[in-house]
Amino acid sequence: MAKQEDVFKKVVSHAKEYGFIFPSSEIYDGLSAIYDYGQNGAELKNNIKQYWWKAMVQLNENIVGIDSAIFMHPTIWKASGHVDAFNDPLIDNKDSKKRFRADVLVEDYCAKIEDKENKEIEKAAKRFGDAFDKAQFEATNPKIIEYREKRAAILSRLAKSLEKEDLADVKALIEELEIADPDTGSKNWTEVRQFNLMFGTKLGASADSATDLYLRPETAQGIFVNYLNVQKTSRHKLPFGIAQIGKAFRNEIVARQFIFRMREFEQMEMQYFVPPGTELEFYEQWKKTRLNWHLALGLGEDNYRFHDHEKLAHYANAAADIEFNFPFGFKELEGIHSRTDFDLSAHEKFSGRKIQYFDPERNENYVPYVVETSVGLDRLFLAIFSNSLKDEVLEDGSERTVLSLPPALAPVKAAILPLVKKDGLPEFADKIFNDLKFDFNVFYEEKDAIGKRYRRQDAIGTPFCITVDHDSLNDNTVTIRYRDTMQQERVPVSQLRRIIDEKVNFRTLLSKI
Repeated sequence: MAKQEDVFKKVVSHAKEYGFIFPSSEIYDGLSAIYDYGQNGAELKNNIKQYWWKAMVQLNENIVGIDSAIFMHPTIWKASGHVDAFNDPLIDNKDSKKRFRADVLVEDYCAKIEDKENKEIEKAAKRFGDAFDKAQFEATNPKIIEYREKRAAILSRLAKSLEKEDLADVKALIEELEIADPDTGSKNWTEVRQFNLMFGTKLGASADSATDLYLRPETAQGIFVNYLNVQKTSRHKLPFGIAQIGKAFRNEIVARQFIFRMREFEQMEMQYFVPPGTELEFYEQWKKTRLNWHLALGLGEDNYRFHDHEKLAHYANAAADIEFNFPFGFKELEGIHSRTDFDLSAHEKFSGRKIQYFDPERNENYVPYVVETSVGLDRLFLAIFSNSLKDEVLEDGSERTVLSLPPALAPVKAAILPLVKKDGLPEFADKIFNDLKFDFNVFYEEKDAIGKRYRRQDAIGTPFCITVDHDSLNDNTVTIRYRDTMQQERVPVSQLRRIIDEKVNFRTLLSKI
């Protein structure tokens, strides 16, 4: 656990030191769980968005993208169920005066049980060596079986209690498990109560005439209320999808773990409209498609797993999360949900507008069913960033910190580095910079020794460093250095665009999906 905490602290520190993420309003002591993306963070974030958009919209003939407003008619949130049901179970510790999500306290308790399981498996693997059969050990070892049964029983009870809104039983479970405030050890808890997560605001020129609004807690409803407009103007037949990237806002009880859980965040969502009765088939298809999209990033197949929901949201008949192994354990990265016809039917009822599709093959009108894929952009950023950050010991005993980002996502694609600041080298390097900048985000630097400049570029994930030396003036060649291997080779300036493009073009990722 201590090692995981150290890794996470390193991630947070590196993100700030190298211009990826800053605490918002830091000179005024900041705001809780609000962050700003710095110069390198903004580039990485935009590249992640491009990868998602190209894979979702550009590669699919039957998916289009929109950008809906953050402010929406307040009845939308009544229809969607957010006014009445968008709650988290809140519990306070009477001694520490700290507030927690009751379900997260229980889930964290279960995560500790899972840590015990993993330690037992690791010990057995060391003991048996190459002869270790992990599957057989997990199926037969009494401790592992006991841990898993206990964890399953706890999570099942929690899900049932939340589904029935039996908050008294949630508190009883916390007390039975003797869960304490993680910071103070106090077990003196209040009753569990529901807390609505939506931020309220007002629209209007004066307080008397202002309309009460909400900052949207999700981007999905902007897609649903535009379904008719998009379907009619795009003339798409079912199945077809509508994609969107946008900000959402949730007044989280406990926002924590850096950018993993924030009050202002960004979502990348796609709603796929399908004929009734086919939704579960498409649900399974999108589970596979979305996992393949993540795996193409090369962060390691073992770092992903599916978690099927025991407690379904009021709109769903099937739901699963793709979980990622963050520095603080496996947590939700993306959700895939079969939302049935709940949303469109609700908006049809509350708006009084007919929201249906005429199916020429079935020769009937119906409200489409929906399969949703929803990934948190900030969580994805954290997954990629934390997994890519590595400390390496080199052959000569020295160390380097490298951010081994997928090259297509790297903030800077190539750094142009004149060996010295004289003898015409800066001018030659400047020509290369001005030529490449039309195709790639490139960086020019002439300060410090070349080794220090290499290390700085390693730390922000730059795939290529291009060094201009005195020979470059004579033979029009440069030294190109590869981030991951640190190998160097001499290449003609005329080949630079091709070499860089082969690695950083989004085709390299998209072709793997």
